[in-house]
This record gives sequence, structure tokens and C-alpha cells, in this order.
Amino acid sequence: MDSMSTAFSAGLSAEFGLLLACCRVELSPRDRGAWEFLGQTAIPRVASWERVFELGEHHGMLPAMHRVLCADGQDGLRAAVPREVRDELERRSALLTRKNLRLAAELIRILDCLAAAGVAAIPHKGPVLAEMVYGDLTLRDFSDLDVLVQARDVPRAKDALARITYKPNVTLSAAAERAYLAAGYEYTFDGPAGRNLLEIQWNFVPRFFAVEIEMEAVFARAGKGEVAGRSVRTLAPEDLFLSMCVHAAKHLWARLCWLRDIATVVEQVPLDWLSVRSESRRLGVERIVAVSLALVGTLLGAQIPESPGERTRDTEVGTITAQIAQHIPNAEEYRTESVQYFRWMLCLRERSGDRWRFGSRLLFTPGLGEWSLVKLPEPLFPLYRGVRLLRVSGRLLGLPS
Repeated sequence: MDSMSTAFSAGLSAEFGLLLACCRVELSPRDRGAWEFLGQTAIPRVASWERVFELGEHHGMLPAMHRVLCADGQDGLRAAVPREVRDELERRSALLTRKNLRLAAELIRILDCLAAAGVAAIPHKGPVLAEMVYGDLTLRDFSDLDVLVQARDVPRAKDALARITYKPNVTLSAAAERAYLAAGYEYTFDGPAGRNLLEIQWNFVPRFFAVEIEMEAVFARAGKGEVAGRSVRTLAPEDLFLSMCVHAAKHLWARLCWLRDIATVVEQVPLDWLSVRSESRRLGVERIVAVSLALVGTLLGAQIPESPGERTRDTEVGTITAQIAQHIPNAEEYRTESVQYFRWMLCLRERSGDRWRFGSRLLFTPGLGEWSLVKLPEPLFPLYRGVRLLRVSGRLLGLPS
């Protein structure tokens, strides 16, 4: 636990440090030193349990906090945690369990609906990740459902979901929908169980991120898993790992739950690292993978493989990792259309061609914002590229949109 002691002495807040300590203990439950550090150093330094809960909610860490701080057989630790804190953790855990069970049941209903319409679907994140990686629906916090389909099946999926009263948040013209299926990656749906409950995705990130994932190959590699006792298709472990790294990088690793997921996959799921290395090189995300592994190793103490890719020796990785690690405790996410975010996305790509594609696509690929701002007839649809350029340029320059 020397790195944790160093982090505390370097000015890491006790409240955020407690979340890190819970993660490290959860990843290494037999490490007596980790338990002692948590009980003797992390917990006594907490000044505000209200702030702990606030950070725990933001970072999706309440399951880890409950699992560790309310653990049976750790009497010394339980005694160090105020009774009212443990009671609140028990209450929130019970609420999370009921929510997760409801969402898991709803996922099965959605998958049955899509299957009846002949739409191949792969659920990911949410309840599937909870069961596949943690072995228990209650050990991961999630608030919506993510289902992958192929782009060509999206119209059929929308029609099928309408029959069980799911409605997309946006309505697009025929021309806009064609463009969105080519450049976007998801539709968000409201349903009977809540608003923004379901995301139907046909890629892991929008096209402008310049990560050219072959979704047909992803579907071909899919395996089998279970959710609430039902058999479902699941991502191959290597696709799961890479998608998690890319997703976390898209948000600049701003929430600990994403690092916890990556660390748990690395430690609990057998991965073909040669395949990971080959695919990350093809996609141009070796640096993203290396930073993800460096973060889970540095912050969470995960046992990472020695050489999963060439980019572990990239001199930029250490600098980027240190800067990201310093930002995570602030519990703030970057504005995605800010100059700072733009620079980060360029820094995270090791190939100049990918940086060029990211920048040009970001500037010239219209999306929902442009289509809602200006209504153009279909013959003038190409003019939306100019609208996009003006709009994003203005945002990057700090001008009001």
C-alpha cells in the first residue's frame, strides 16, 4: 500500500482516498495490509462522510463501498466506520439491488422483443457486465441499458421497440437518419420503466473519433453469457476490454467505476493479450489501452500484464497518466466541445492519420445539434457541413452557440 500512502501524503483528499482504498481492498481481498491501511489510515482521515457519499454516487462506487465497509468478518473495520454510515450504505445498497433487478428484467423483455423481430442483439455494460465480471447483479451500479445491433437493423429495431412503447428521444428526417447511421452510434429511448432508459447502439463511439471498429466482426466473435438466469449474447472478452478502454478514454476516465470495471476485467477475465495487442494496433488505440492499464495499476493496484502492447513504452503514456490521475479526484467531466477536450483527444492517439481524421471529422460531420438548429430541405443537406464547421469553431473559440 506504499503508493496509497504516497497519494495521501501528496494531498489527495481523504474522502476520495477512501474510494480508492475500497477499490484496492476489493481487488485484493486477501491482502491484510490493504485492510489495515483502510481501517487505520483511510477511514480515520475522513472529515465528511457526506462528501464520501457524494463522490461515491458520482463515481459509481457505492457497490464497492458497501462490499468493503460492511464486510462480514472485518470487525475492526466495521468498528471504524460510524454506525449511521453503515446503515446508510445498507439502505442505498438495498435500493440499488431493487433497481438493478428491475432493469435486468426489462433488459430480458427488450431482448425478447428484438429477437421476435429477427434483430441480432448483444447487451453490454449494465446487468451483463455486472454478472459477467462481478458475478452478481448487485455489485455494479448502472442506470440504463445498452444494446448493440448492426446499423442495418436499427430501423427494424426501432419499429419493434415501438410495439412495447419505447420511443426514441429524437425524430429525424430520412436524410438525417441515413447520415446519423453512418456517422453516429446510438439512439436513446424513453420507455415504460423510465426516461433515457435504453440506448440502442451500432458502434462504441461516433465516427469522428476515428476508431474504425468492425462491428460485423464483433458480432461474429460474440459468445454466450447469462443475465438473471437467461442466456444472452455477450461481447468476446477482448472486444469487451477494448470497448471499455475506448469508452473510458472518450470521457477521459472521469469516473472511478470505469477504471474499476477495467481492473476487474483484467484480473478476473481470461484475455488473449496477443489479440488485444493486434487489434489495438490496428485501431490505433495502443496509447489509450496503455493509459487505461497504467491508471488501474497506479490508482487501484490492479495486477496488469507486463507487456500487452508496444505503447507501454510510449514516453507520452506516463505524462498523460499522471495528468489524468490528478484530474479524476475533481469529480468533473470535460466539456466535449472545448479546446481542452479537443487537445486531449489528439494527445491520446499515437498515429498522425488518426489525429487528422479525428480533427477533420469533428469539424465537418453534422449531427443532432446542427439538424435541430437549422431545417434544410434534403437537396441542401450537404450544407450542414458548413453549419457544423461554424458551430464547432465557435464553441472551440468560446463564442456563444
